[in-house]
This record gives sequence, C-alpha cells and structure tokens, in this order.
Amino acid sequence: MTHQLLFRQGAWYLIIGLLQIGIDWGVYVLSTFFGMSTVPSNMAGRVTGAAFGFWANGRLTFASEDTGLGRKQLLRFVMLWTLTTVASTLAMVWMTKSGGLALAWKAKPLVDLGLSAISFLASRHWVYLR
Repeated sequence: MTHQLLFRQGAWYLIIGLLQIGIDWGVYVLSTFFGMSTVPSNMAGRVTGAAFGFWANGRLTFASEDTGLGRKQLLRFVMLWTLTTVASTLAMVWMTKSGGLALAWKAKPLVDLGLSAISFLASRHWVYLR
C-alpha cells in the first residue's frame, strides 16, 4: 500500500465525511428544533448521512479492483453504522441531559468526527472489500 493511496483515500474520506457530518448535523438540528426528541432525530440524521456516505465512499474513496458496492459491502456497512450510531446516540442523549440541547448541537459534529476515524479504518480494511 503506497503512501499516495493512503493520502488519496484519507483526503476523499475527509471531504465526504465532512459533507456527511454536515448532512447528519443539519437533519439532527432541524428535527430537534421542530420538536422531535434526541434519539429519533439522531437516527434520522445518521441514516441520511450514511446513505450518502456509503455510496460516495464506495465510488470515490475506496474504489479499486479489490472493492465493491454490493450486498456484502452494504451488510458490513450497516453493521459498522449500527455500532457507531449507538455510540453517537448515547453521546447525544448524555450531552442533552447533562448540558442541554445547545451543547448537543455543538458537540454532535465533534463526536461524529471522532467516530469517523474508527470508521475509516474499518471501511478501508473490511467494509468495501470484495
């Protein structure tokens, strides 16, 4: 694995991840602003961002002869997404209860950015492989 490939994958993952976090955060903030509770709002944001991220990372970030975007990759992605979503949702519930909704709104991008580092490694070495 060359350093150039790692840099290219990292750069694409960062760009797509920032867009994904923005989509997720926007849905979360709008949902909670209009009265939806934290758990379903976080789930709605995560699902919306994940749909974009699965496709974009499969087509741009990790695209190669050894990777794919099929059923097997989707199942792996859903398993990884479920674990990170549980972690994100627990963090948002804790933030909302301990510091209020405004704190949760501010902290959500940071929490999800931290989880994205784990997701990058899992995606690179497991999710998108054929």
